[in-house]
Amino acid sequence: MEGEGPALPAPTPDNRRMTSTSAHSAQDFSALALSPATLANLQQLGYLHMTPIQAASLPPALLGNDLIAQASTGSGKTAAFGLALLARLNPRCFGVQALVLCPTRELADQVSAEIRRLARSSDNVKVVTLCGGVPLRGQAQSLSHGAHIVVGTPGRVMDHLERSYLVLDQLNTLVLDEADRMLDMGFFDDIATVARQCPSKNRQTLLFSATYPEGIAKLSQQFMKNPQQITVQAQHSAGKIEQRWYEIKNSQRLHTVGLLLEHFRPESSIAFCNTKQQCRDLVGVLQAQGVSALALYGELEQRERDQVLVQFANRSCSVLVATDVAARGLDIADLAAVINVDVTPDAEIHIHRIGRTGRGDAQGLALNLVSMDEMGSVGKIEVLQGRESQWSLVSELTPSGQGPLVPPMATIQIIGGRKEKIRAGDVLGALTGDMGYVREQVGKINVNEFSTYVAVAREIAPQVVQRLNAGRVKGKSVKARLVTDEE
Repeated sequence: MEGEGPALPAPTPDNRRMTSTSAHSAQDFSALALSPATLANLQQLGYLHMTPIQAASLPPALLGNDLIAQASTGSGKTAAFGLALLARLNPRCFGVQALVLCPTRELADQVSAEIRRLARSSDNVKVVTLCGGVPLRGQAQSLSHGAHIVVGTPGRVMDHLERSYLVLDQLNTLVLDEADRMLDMGFFDDIATVARQCPSKNRQTLLFSATYPEGIAKLSQQFMKNPQQITVQAQHSAGKIEQRWYEIKNSQRLHTVGLLLEHFRPESSIAFCNTKQQCRDLVGVLQAQGVSALALYGELEQRERDQVLVQFANRSCSVLVATDVAARGLDIADLAAVINVDVTPDAEIHIHRIGRTGRGDAQGLALNLVSMDEMGSVGKIEVLQGRESQWSLVSELTPSGQGPLVPPMATIQIIGGRKEKIRAGDVLGALTGDMGYVREQVGKINVNEFSTYVAVAREIAPQVVQRLNAGRVKGKSVKARLVTDEE
């Protein structure tokens, strides 16, 4: 299989959730019409049983039917459409046979990595990612050498189509991942332009969306053939995710977030705000309190987004403050808590927000701040969840006396990435071999096109930077620096 791709994630907790022998055989991947090699690879990946969305969507998808499937991040949807498109793939044909459109570069990278994992049982399946933020030239060169699967954002895919770098005359599967998010971002016309350049005869179209805005029906009518609609409710039991609700005045909202963090002390949490200004204001308040917090909203430059996400995913940042639009597509493992700084007026979005905590066998915590003018939205959430909210008092939040939350890791940026043939193993070898650190002091290593990010234990981070700048990685001198919250 060609292409190293980003560091591969562990099997999703959802796929490991049903481990008892009492699990119904219909939930086993072996019940599907998949090759023995694919089934063996799924076993190696730790994918033991299908998640609800996989069990509902894979049988009709493997039969070649068009689908509209409701599925949120972390539900296993990537494997659902990934296995379906790989089943239709001819590895001996080096034309683009599958195209996956995603709303963001981060999601496209995650999808590409997952498809590469799922394709390990097939020889020489090439996946090319087409997103902005990097030059067209390198992507065009990759396409010129042939590709089986393209994963990309609508704008960059259109750029390659207009220049004839990307040719879709052999395409048999079109996937629209997080279609509602793409519509929110104004990509309807771009999606339509791309879809019109895909062969309509014998093409399967798979649309995955967390919600069903009006544009979904419009896309379906224009580009899908008798699609089967699948809905898997993303509900969470009261015992799985503990939800606490706090009535506050608007003027107390940002200050109360600090009280929640000091009382519950989650190692990592996402704080959801309804506006980017609220995100900026909250980050300012938390950083003034000594809390490691970073903001994620739609207008950040790609380099800024990359650094924010890397720091949060590798436990170098305690709190990610985000809008719903910016946080869609993020799948952060082991998230201790979700804080709803503002109540969303959309009850389904509330379900998706809190579903980011309590994954797999872990317990989750969802903390919700509510002013009087938001009580109507709380009522909608109660109706959707089928239970009343459990209210707590802000006065019961007591400081722990341990000081501000400090993340366990720090992030170091090394100038140089895949273009310089740097691999994660090279960095780990330099740190644990030449420099004498132990494996437990090194966290995630993310190798991007031009940069490499490595998480190390916070107390050794300044020393590691000095040693990297004075030493070598893969026999070459490198430049390294500490990435900080203030950037």
